[in-house]
Amino acid sequence: MPFPSFRPALLTGLALLMLAGCGLRRHSPLECMERAMYFESNRSSRDGMIAVGSVVMNRVESGQYPRSICGVVGQRGQFAPGIMTRRMNDRGLPMVREAARAVLRGERHPMIGNAMFFHAASHRFGYDNMHYVLVAGGNAFYEKRKSHLVSQPVPPRPVEGITGW
Repeated sequence: MPFPSFRPALLTGLALLMLAGCGLRRHSPLECMERAMYFESNRSSRDGMIAVGSVVMNRVESGQYPRSICGVVGQRGQFAPGIMTRRMNDRGLPMVREAARAVLRGERHPMIGNAMFFHAASHRFGYDNMHYVLVAGGNAFYEKRKSHLVSQPVPPRPVEGITGW
């Protein structure tokens, strides 16, 4: 090999890309938003997809997470495993694409507020810092707060149909 000193740098660069969730293919912000909605809301409702997209945008704008949609969605351990590399079924993509475009144009779920977290609505956790704001699309969305500021410590009843469909 004529330039052996380049090999470690190349391998390190490739490893960093893989850890960032980018793989060797760069995704557009629209594709990253679609992936978040597709894999996290299970295409169950427009409200669920818009809520997931709202959380992604809250994170982008917070200064506590990567400053790009793809950076947030691809952040290791934050979203569904393989979110940046798994195949999406074309049948569900038109609804996902419409919802992703709406969020990129500025639409937010009106009940999300500053929430930056969610989990499957069927799960329960014993933490005292989870202030729930919405259940939609099979997910429970919440803000992390100091325990004395939590006024909604359990997920509310699911709400659907606010954003359309």
